[in-house]
Amino acid sequence: MRETLPLFPLGTVLYPGLVLPLHIFEDRYRQLIRDLLDGQEPRRFGVIAIREGRETGIGGVSALHEVGCTATVREIDEADDGQYDIVTVGTDRFRLHDLDDSRPYLVGEVEMLDEPAGEEAGAALAASAVQRAFRAYLNVLADRGAATISVPDLPDEPILLSYLVAASMIIEMGDRQALLAQPDAVRRLSAERVLLARETAILRELGSTPAPDLRSSPYNPN
Repeated sequence: MRETLPLFPLGTVLYPGLVLPLHIFEDRYRQLIRDLLDGQEPRRFGVIAIREGRETGIGGVSALHEVGCTATVREIDEADDGQYDIVTVGTDRFRLHDLDDSRPYLVGEVEMLDEPAGEEAGAALAASAVQRAFRAYLNVLADRGAATISVPDLPDEPILLSYLVAASMIIEMGDRQALLAQPDAVRRLSAERVLLARETAILRELGSTPAPDLRSSPYNPN
């Protein structure tokens, strides 16, 4: 089943469960928020990473990635000048099939994607391996003096774990997008294990990768 969804192209990747605050100041996106307020709940739009172009300015977006994530609005605060501060939570992945640029903001024809874990035994093994690799990655960050990071017990559930790790790693946007587009949690976790091994080795060799601020990207399982 396909549906239409207002789109908010960004130079970043949103994952299900990730909290995303946004300051809305451009006229087109102020209109998007007004339209959401005039509509029914749940109020949501699609966040999709920009493949070519920029978020703002002349020229704007010229190409988008194929897979994005819906952002469900949890809080909206309107300023006196009509700008908005909103808090959203990533909910469902979608695949973009077509674009409508007849409105001030882009609207996409999208297909919502399932969220399979993958083969059960493989999911449990992949989750355990990624938990170990992720803790090793964080320990190396701390050892290099980049950060002192305290992470509570990591989830065992493969889907939640896969998105938490994806959101927390310091990697290029292309890698982030590839993780979002993985068809199931097992393959996402497998890809993360490779990335964690690579990034940990780089840190041990160079010690130059900046530390993530995990507090700025909290994970919400709801």
